[in-house]
Amino acid sequence: MGKDILIKEIANNVGTLKFNRLEQRNALSIDLLMDLHLTLKKWAEEDTVRVVVITGNSDKAFSSGYDISAIPTNMTPEAAEILKTSNPLELALNSVKEFPFPVIAMINGYCFGAGLNLAMCCDIRIGADHIKAGMPPAKLGLVYHPEGLSQFIEVIGMARTREIIFTGHTYTGEGIKNMGLVDHLVPADKLSETVYTMAGEIANNAPLSLKGTKTILNMIGKYFLIGPEYINNAQALIAEAFNSNDLKEGQTAFLEKRNPVFTGK
Repeated sequence: MGKDILIKEIANNVGTLKFNRLEQRNALSIDLLMDLHLTLKKWAEEDTVRVVVITGNSDKAFSSGYDISAIPTNMTPEAAEILKTSNPLELALNSVKEFPFPVIAMINGYCFGAGLNLAMCCDIRIGADHIKAGMPPAKLGLVYHPEGLSQFIEVIGMARTREIIFTGHTYTGEGIKNMGLVDHLVPADKLSETVYTMAGEIANNAPLSLKGTKTILNMIGKYFLIGPEYINNAQALIAEAFNSNDLKEGQTAFLEKRNPVFTGK
């Protein structure tokens, strides 16, 4: 039997989820995303986990982003049925954001693309001081989806979202904190202690207060969602980029570790 790609632990009403695809720098495969979604769904129904901590199972990577190339290999019948009508990344991000109790991202390494988007869906982000983070879609020729952009805007604001997305810059050290990508930046050897001290403090608070407040905050957060009248336009822009020669060039350049030569076509 293969190793668990998502390690699950519960102690003192704190649930921990560890991405465990170390060779792929914890890239978010369909299997991993569905496991994350179904675990959070189960925990929400059981109503005993008062805080969730999401992290990577090494100090090298939180998550390097969405793994487009990974083929599902160990899908449960339940997950396979859900996938017929749902996007696995969207399901997982929404499960994190809509989990009834607070979720903390313990960012312990590389945090890029959809991995950084997932961190934005958490309620609190605490990172080790050696981490790197960024959003590379513009370097690959992609137009990022509107819900993902809204999730960034909700956390770091419009101006910083524009800079992060337009530049595709990789942020390190205090730059990560200054851009609002983490709430706290701590030495790597203090990361776990810092996170679980806060998680314990939260878990000891009144459950109805935590759930009620998070629900209301998520209601307020929907202000940042794009209106339905613009969704079709947004999808058309995404499709245009997805079918472009620039996307092929961006992906090829990334694999060949060279600067892309974009033509706007």
